[in-house]
Amino acid sequence: MTQSIPQPLPARPEPEPELIGVRNFRDVGGLPTIDGRRVRSGRLFRSGHLAHATETGAEFLGSLGLHTVFDFRSHADHAVEGLDVALPGVRNVNIPMSDPADGRDFWKLVHEGDLAQLRELLGDGKAAARMTASYRKIVRTRTAEHSRVVHALAEDSVPALMHCAAGKDRAGLSIAVTLLALGVEREAIVADYLESNAPHRRYRMRRADAADNGSPEVRELLSPLFEARAEYLDAAFETIEGRWGAVDRYLGEGLGLTPETLDRLRDRLLEP
Repeated sequence: MTQSIPQPLPARPEPEPELIGVRNFRDVGGLPTIDGRRVRSGRLFRSGHLAHATETGAEFLGSLGLHTVFDFRSHADHAVEGLDVALPGVRNVNIPMSDPADGRDFWKLVHEGDLAQLRELLGDGKAAARMTASYRKIVRTRTAEHSRVVHALAEDSVPALMHCAAGKDRAGLSIAVTLLALGVEREAIVADYLESNAPHRRYRMRRADAADNGSPEVRELLSPLFEARAEYLDAAFETIEGRWGAVDRYLGEGLGLTPETLDRLRDRLLEP
């Protein structure tokens, strides 16, 4: 499979707000589909976690008319970052997914600052390889979770916001799967994913504080874990095609999406 070459995204329908305490927020509206349609604005949003949203930020999120917030963080994430702020009238659905940057022993090494072990674990391209392997694994093993999300969107959960901790990996893959189901162009999916690299979107997780205060080499070793790279998402797409043969078979056999469900999903999330 040839690698995706992201093209510039169309202009967002509205200027993005400055949400203090919530990183990586955006509306995925406007993305083009293969058949010439576009994702509706105001229907599907993505972000980092909402635990640190300010009162003003919570008011803005409440103004979006959200039906459901999908939180892909684990209980360990909740213990570190806290639960999302309460948004009146909004359903919060927690569907834990694997974190590509997770691992108790790994983060113990980071905090203890054992540089030699970090070099062994992450140097010479191993950090990026860890990420691509994790993306492949999530696609293979989290079909039930992704199926649950897409079915919910097709039925009654729109407008929706999807988030994990940083809004890059677990939310990024869930958004990508949803966009595949909508028939969004592959290049547009990758381009939206790469927007997580913008300086105002990048998120520093608390468990990496030791690295933020550490040596430049430690930060360099860790940087692939905190970046959105096209090669990561391409690995997920390659896994779909290698395991199921084509996106349509992945959607039907892997996620159990019938043509009727896909039609309902597209009616809810695409412009006419």
